Amino acid sequence: MTDLASLLPDLPCDETAAPVFRAPWEAQAFAMAVALHQQGLFTWPEWAAALTAEIRRAQAASDPDTGETYYRHWLAALERLAVEKGAASAAQLQDRAEAWDRAARATPHGRPVMLD
Repeated sequence: MTDLASLLPDLPCDETAAPVFRAPWEAQAFAMAVALHQQGLFTWPEWAAALTAEIRRAQAASDPDTGETYYRHWLAALERLAVEKGAASAAQLQDRAEAWDRAARATPHGRPVMLD
């Protein structure tokens, strides 16, 4: 059996060589995709098509495709599907992103970020 580290050298792994997320927000994006699928917002084939399209857009825009930006594409696909399926508008998503940015900037280091 081939280990993932030899196949994907940029894949972050824990001390047992099991793959891990690079940052907590990546795990949260993953969990959101699973939850939205479970709620019926999209099918897995729709998800795969949306993620593939986002990765192709990024590659066309010179993304180096090292794996470090994978979950940025994941999040972009989630946002696109949410808008296409009517779960949120682009303006609502932008407003929320700006609110998180303001809250993060106003939060002292080491403290949890809280939205108003």
